[in-house]
Amino acid sequence: MKTLDKIYINGEFVIPHGTATFDLINPTTNQKTGEATLGDEIDTQNAIAAARDAFKTFSKTTKAERIAYLEKLGSIISRREKDLTNIMVEEYGGTFQFCAMVTQNMINDIHAMIDVLKDFDFAQTVGNSKVYFQPVGVVGIIIPWNMSNGFIVTKLSTAIAAGCTVVVKPSEMSTQQTQVIAECFHEAGLPKGVINFVNGLGDIVGKEITRNPGVSKIAFTGSTTVGKIIAKAAVDSMKRVTLELGGKSPNIILDDANLNEAIPMAIFAAYLNSGQACAAATRLLVPENKLEEVNAIAKATVQNIKVGDPKDADTGVGPMVSKKQYQRVQDYIRIGIEEGATLLVGGEGKPQGLEDGNFVKATIFTNVKNNMRIAQEEIFGPVLSIIPYKNEEDAIAIANDTSYGLAAYVSSASKERAYHVASQIDAGRVCINGISHDSKAPFGGFKQSGIGREYGIFGLEEYLEPKAVLE
Repeated sequence: MKTLDKIYINGEFVIPHGTATFDLINPTTNQKTGEATLGDEIDTQNAIAAARDAFKTFSKTTKAERIAYLEKLGSIISRREKDLTNIMVEEYGGTFQFCAMVTQNMINDIHAMIDVLKDFDFAQTVGNSKVYFQPVGVVGIIIPWNMSNGFIVTKLSTAIAAGCTVVVKPSEMSTQQTQVIAECFHEAGLPKGVINFVNGLGDIVGKEITRNPGVSKIAFTGSTTVGKIIAKAAVDSMKRVTLELGGKSPNIILDDANLNEAIPMAIFAAYLNSGQACAAATRLLVPENKLEEVNAIAKATVQNIKVGDPKDADTGVGPMVSKKQYQRVQDYIRIGIEEGATLLVGGEGKPQGLEDGNFVKATIFTNVKNNMRIAQEEIFGPVLSIIPYKNEEDAIAIANDTSYGLAAYVSSASKERAYHVASQIDAGRVCINGISHDSKAPFGGFKQSGIGREYGIFGLEEYLEPKAVLE
């Protein structure tokens, strides 16, 4: 049994003031593997005070100093790549193939931010004025469990580049992952107080970060519902906010696409992180005259997808993170059936032989209407809705007929045609002919998928305040 009884404040791993504990449950077996002690309001206030004190000097560091910290951090994370990947798999049941990709992306994100920082001018001439970009202050970072360290590295590398100091509230379900990444930041030798980690509950630690006037900005990744709560509370002290929220991403398969390539890729995109990803392509839009052919390919593809032990390199879908999340997905599968969608494959219950864990059958509904709940609401599990469309104009209309706008996907034999369609979709990031990641391109949402952008210069500027000096 593991005992995690430390948080990271002012450059040290310390026993928290908080005494509440949280059981660590392996989602593959539902067995308790350990216990974590959670921080409270006092711990959060101490972390904010440490970050405020550190900001006085860290905000004045040079680009060269910040680049050196990031380069050392990147080297440490590269050396501990295996540890970071394995703890993701173990703690929340992410598949090995997904977790390995996330860890590699972390390394890429750091190096991308180093490149951005090298080229960024913190004093620019605009018109007849001088514009200075200064760090916004202490940043409160609140993140979910489903890619915890990936979110941490993206946000913290940006904060370091900007000269900000940080208090991080990870999910209580990510305590083991947080321990490893905190060790990496500690080894990087950042000045005391620049980076602080407080494990704890959202309504305690997250609430204190959001309301405390010592925090100048909130960077949040999570559900739209919680994002709205944070935004409302942050406005009382005029905190800047970056909110990366939910999604119900469309994947448009145009009528000239090679279905034997596009449909398996579409299912992979839908089951990204076992479907527990805000950018998962959970609405598959296909020409109505090719629906039967799509159904046949999709069914055959899913039958070859392994649902099982996330440690196995060939597993495509692992367990849901918790019993609660498992039940949520089951409820939506039942709703889809009740709404009249055609269940193509999968369905309610657990796959045979996997009854102990939080495993969901890889599920596809077809002939789905876009106004159904399974097509409009974020399920966060391996459930795909296939929606037929009449023509290209209809496909674009269906794609945009959602309250979300985080990501989208388009497949076509013609890149020119794919780009034309992509330009008409209301989403912050659109992938052409597959899944791709660019650590310098902006990521964030339209509509209820969020406010602001992350990555590259777009993310860096979210952590800076421009100040014009006029003669």
